[in-house]
Amino acid sequence: MASARQRIWGWYFFDWASQPYNTLLLTFIFGPYFTEIAIGYYLGEGLDPDASAAAAQSFWGWGIAASSVVIAILAPILGAMADSTGRRLIWVWIFSAFYVVGAWALWWVAPGGELDVLIWAVAFFGIGFIGMEFATIFTNALMPSLSDHDELGAISGSGFAFGYLGGLVALVVMLGIFVANPETGTTYLGLPPLLGEDAETQIGTRFVGPFTALWYILFMIPFFLWVKEPRTAAAHIGLGRAIGQVKEMLVSLRYRDSLKAYLLSSLLYRDALNALYAFGGVYAKGVLGWSIGQIGIFGIVGAAAAVIASWIGGKIDRALGPKPVIAACIVVLILVCAVLVGMTREQVWGIPLDPAGKASDDILFLCGALIGAAGGALQAASRTMMVRHTTPDRATEAFGLFALSGKVASFIAPALIALVTGISGSQRIGFSPLIVLFLLGLVLLVWVRPKGEMPA
Repeated sequence: MASARQRIWGWYFFDWASQPYNTLLLTFIFGPYFTEIAIGYYLGEGLDPDASAAAAQSFWGWGIAASSVVIAILAPILGAMADSTGRRLIWVWIFSAFYVVGAWALWWVAPGGELDVLIWAVAFFGIGFIGMEFATIFTNALMPSLSDHDELGAISGSGFAFGYLGGLVALVVMLGIFVANPETGTTYLGLPPLLGEDAETQIGTRFVGPFTALWYILFMIPFFLWVKEPRTAAAHIGLGRAIGQVKEMLVSLRYRDSLKAYLLSSLLYRDALNALYAFGGVYAKGVLGWSIGQIGIFGIVGAAAAVIASWIGGKIDRALGPKPVIAACIVVLILVCAVLVGMTREQVWGIPLDPAGKASDDILFLCGALIGAAGGALQAASRTMMVRHTTPDRATEAFGLFALSGKVASFIAPALIALVTGISGSQRIGFSPLIVLFLLGLVLLVWVRPKGEMPA
């Protein structure tokens, strides 16, 4: 039987195993690669370069939004069924299969394809994305059984830091062994690409899908060996009763003002943060014309900043509480979004830049570090704030609400980016709705008590 320490480390390994879906596929390698081949398709359809870039971002945005709608509809219902039966690990197994199949299928997304290739890419990315998100929900629901209530905040923060470290290592491996630098023909560690590199087939870059699937399979072994569910009496629940429990859970918010404000706030700022992750690489590709390798290095900078900031943020959280950490991180992310909306290679909000120089690249690298740092600390502190709104005997219900708030409107930011990008024809302006979402989340924090529902 696994020891308590092994159970905690096994739980950490889920974050290590699953983070590459966000790091490699959503943000830094496959997302920009999809943008590249989508731009090629739209150029072939007769659109100019700017319109092609905007159309590619819009296509990607609607695809993520569709996946998020599925998650929003099913997450609370499946969560209620799992809570009532006491069976969560079986759901982790099921959605792990979605993760692996969706990631692996991205191998067949080759350059030069027609519209059906783009649809294939978005569809299978969505399958894996749904698998990753649902597996995360059920894994989070296991957290209250890992340790005493007072230790859950520290466990949550360490899990995020370990996960970001896993994403960072995976990104370094991809850039160092498989992805070729278009300027040199070697990887970013100066090695010949392990699979070779054909500019027409992008074999090294496309391997990111199977690599992500294999990484997940390998590093989920400690999770499935060490994490076991507490023994509970067998129970069965029907779909109708599960829906009823979700309704009861939502009605109870009428009497919990701080929790209600926090769930609404986190709904908005987490949605905006996830969209920032999803579209950061797409922005770098379309606005500044970065290569996949440059975007990968951008990801390394962001992931390294996230590892460090998650740990430092945890220390500040312990001293001052999670609310100041959350507020400060949101302010940083608002400023970053403002820079992204106002920047081109030639200027930042009217301040001229040398288009032949690297000033715009350096600014975006700084933005990447700030996104990683603020995003990592924000997510860790958000879990701690959720802990402050519950008690050990109601923790599963509380984290179910937290998962619901994170998914019920998770399609809003991608849909807004897709809509505004499509209307304006500008990738930069397409980022402007994120500023509004972050601001609304910050305002709603005013009604969140620093200690949540813990005794004063």
